[in-house]
Amino acid sequence: MAQKLLEKYHISYLSIDHLKMGLYRGDKHCKFTPLDDTEVIGDHLWPILKGIIMTNIENEQHIIIEGCYILPRYMKDFDINYSEKIIPVFLGFSPNYIQENFETNIVKHRNVIEVRDWPEEITSNELIKEHKLFKSKCLQAGVRYFEIENNYDKEILNVYDFIEAEKRRMAPS
Repeated sequence: MAQKLLEKYHISYLSIDHLKMGLYRGDKHCKFTPLDDTEVIGDHLWPILKGIIMTNIENEQHIIIEGCYILPRYMKDFDINYSEKIIPVFLGFSPNYIQENFETNIVKHRNVIEVRDWPEEITSNELIKEHKLFKSKCLQAGVRYFEIENNYDKEILNVYDFIEAEKRRMAPS
């Protein structure tokens, strides 16, 4: 999705996976491994990511930050001067989508942007559990959550429409 947004809006993006691996490879004392729980890694990366976001806003620059390590609860860390300039998009898959598309669309496309192996032998049931938990955390944090239920290519258009609406809201009058 980040690559498509880059192509559409000509805004560069940062893959949090690249930041994670750079810290891990560059500092063996970084207090996490690439296979640690998303929450553990997210908590270690958040101060850096928050600083990057704030610096971009202060300099009136745009950036897309992509990855699973920005946890929904972190959005409350920004005061209104920052939060009104952020378009957070939290995206997940429904149990039905995962069951129907695990091998054909999820596992098959995991290397589209960056080459990687699945971090562990995850099953469709484990992925369903992860996405249900993620959805509940989004709802609990009060952030907008988009769920792909049947057709990724059609339903992702809802995300693009949301981004366009938010851009219009943020545009100077």
